[in-house]
Amino acid sequence: MSSVIRIYPAKPKKVYLYATCLIDMFSPQSGLDAIKLLEMTGVEIIYIPKQTCCGQPAYSSGYEDDAKTIALSQMALFPEPWPIVVLSGSCGGMMHHHYRRLFAGSEHEQQANLFSERVFELTEFLVQVCRIKLDDQGAATSVVLHTSCAARREMNVHTTGRQLLSQLGQVELREQSYESECCGFGGTFSVRHPAISEAMVQDKTQHLTETNASQLISADWGCLLNINGALEYQGKELQGTHLATFILSRVEGTNAQ
Repeated sequence: MSSVIRIYPAKPKKVYLYATCLIDMFSPQSGLDAIKLLEMTGVEIIYIPKQTCCGQPAYSSGYEDDAKTIALSQMALFPEPWPIVVLSGSCGGMMHHHYRRLFAGSEHEQQANLFSERVFELTEFLVQVCRIKLDDQGAATSVVLHTSCAARREMNVHTTGRQLLSQLGQVELREQSYESECCGFGGTFSVRHPAISEAMVQDKTQHLTETNASQLISADWGCLLNINGALEYQGKELQGTHLATFILSRVEGTNAQ
């Protein structure tokens, strides 16, 4: 899926924001920061309060009928032909790729295809559509970037997060070993296979902390919840921040820890 070359549209006047369940429940501020970043590019943000889960947990657990019901309810909430900016590569992957699979050959195929084509992950949209230019107002610091598996392999946006960080002149991006490996969360995977998940996050946190970066950055709160929880349990000072919050703090000259 990541090998498909995507043709990007011109910057629109309006976009829908799909905040995701985890942002809504665990870090609403990240969603507000993403809105401010998008508004800086001159686009108007439309937020639909009735949005819920994208259906990925049901889909990845094999409950396709339930996933279809959820997907249909979500697609109905975004009737205008505006882009849908998603604050997670995981939800973005579900909506951009798997909605098409769910409804292939059905009466909803065209609806799903048209909807999925409008779905963009946040960093992808900022770089490829808005062509955002960042002016770093923060003090010198170092960061390590974690990109979720879906963002990397389904949405192919592991490069756009790096492109945003590269615009920040006072930010040093440090490389972790085995960067492309999963943190062990994987949604329901961590529930069904806790021992394997624990071993995976142990490896991930080791590689992250070995960079001696001052801050951990990611655009996916599922991964951040898993990694931050493991780091806290281990007594480590390193904690992760959503990419939107970090970048906004840099352009506004505030300090996000």
